Amino acid sequence: MADEAHEDQHVNYVTIFWWLLALTILEVFAGAPETGPKYPQSLKAFFLVGMATVKAALVAMYFMHLRYDRIALSFIAFIPLVLCIFVVLMVMPDF
Repeated sequence: MADEAHEDQHVNYVTIFWWLLALTILEVFAGAPETGPKYPQSLKAFFLVGMATVKAALVAMYFMHLRYDRIALSFIAFIPLVLCIFVVLMVMPDF
């Protein structure tokens, strides 16, 4: 499980919650067509994917406890993400 040296560290889950909430509010504001800022769709997609990636990283690191696990366990969680991106990019030309 977790490394014994890191068990004495306490994660402030409330702080992580507030970061996730703030990023969610920013995503809703950036994605709203009527009230959000006016900028190109490609830039909007870049911002939304970037914020979603940061949120996913926060959840994986703290709520899934990957931050304090061995590096091999992080690769087990990271490899399916890479494979998913690869499959999506390979199927894109078919659309």
